[in-house]
Amino acid sequence: MADLVDITDPDDPRLADYRDLRDVELRKSLEAEHGLFLAEGEKVVRRALEAGHEARSFLMAPRWLDGLVDVLAGSEGTCFVMPEPLIEQVTGFHVHRGALASLHRRPLPTVEEVLAGARSVLVLEDLVDHTNVGAAFRSGAALGFDAVLLAPRCADPLYRRAVKVGMGAVFATPWTRLPDWYDALPDLSGRGFTTVALTLSADSVPIEDAVAGVDRLALVLGSEGHGLSTRWETSADRRAIIPMRAGIDSLNVAAAAAVACYAAARR
Repeated sequence: MADLVDITDPDDPRLADYRDLRDVELRKSLEAEHGLFLAEGEKVVRRALEAGHEARSFLMAPRWLDGLVDVLAGSEGTCFVMPEPLIEQVTGFHVHRGALASLHRRPLPTVEEVLAGARSVLVLEDLVDHTNVGAAFRSGAALGFDAVLLAPRCADPLYRRAVKVGMGAVFATPWTRLPDWYDALPDLSGRGFTTVALTLSADSVPIEDAVAGVDRLALVLGSEGHGLSTRWETSADRRAIIPMRAGIDSLNVAAAAAVACYAAARR
């Protein structure tokens, strides 16, 4: 069972994992160096532990202890207990869901391991906003996608904000990064997937038509600003659009992911 340790000093060095959570660049460096990631909120912390991630420690206000007593009972990590105003001094913002956990990262699986048995795969190219990455994971998990593949420059799906927005979907969905960006889509085609890229190219067809009759689908979405790279757009097997009223030609990538995943789930 996790040891409960009351702390009254927000500068206590044992709280280093939880410090300055709003500083994205600092957190990326710290988490990579120490091989950790953070989960925020009772449900997300619970899902991370249930998925087999090992806790380094916990940080929570007293009122959240009862709701996670079973999780703490099954963990060896220390639980630091602090009043909420002091937690805010440590993290740099109000943790309104009251509970945080620092967990060990696991080595990423291979593409082969992630795709084993998969029928529907979400492929993300260069999404740099953690909120959009988390939302895409959540839509994919909710609508029956079996795996997610990330281009090398995509934002980290284990970053706290991505995990929180995705409600822990990253723990339930197999995922990894693609080692070869240039030939990633032809490689998926060679593995038996039909790659369908969401893009405004001249030969794009409505998403429902593009996924019709497809057995193993790889649904491809591009970055928030310019969308897909020319390489990925042209190397996809099919190109698709989400039909919409004149005057609006596209959706935010998180919204587009939800619509496209829904269409794919109905194929």
